[in-house]
Amino acid sequence: MSGSLSATNGIRHDGAVADETEMTRLTAWVHGSVQGVGFRWWTRSRALELGLTGSATNLADGRVEVVAEGPKDHCARLLAALRSGESPGRVDHVVERWSEPRGDLPGFVER
Repeated sequence: MSGSLSATNGIRHDGAVADETEMTRLTAWVHGSVQGVGFRWWTRSRALELGLTGSATNLADGRVEVVAEGPKDHCARLLAALRSGESPGRVDHVVERWSEPRGDLPGFVER
């Protein structure tokens, strides 16, 4: 499969629709009151339910960095969950980056 994916609609730049099993890497920086409230545990639980590998890491500036790899549609569901308002704490906004999977993430860990 050639062509890169649009980050928002699952359509490759060459016009073809992405396969639901196409693997990807999502990096999301979650801004808000998300440290010390169970947010990383909640994120790990959602990711494991979706069969994703990766991590949720507290950053020094108060954000949580979420890295997840797996099928694109599963990563998109995790991103939607991060933005849903159903997580512990308060999410003000989420910045996302999509990239090629590296395959270097065993399990899903909290850091």
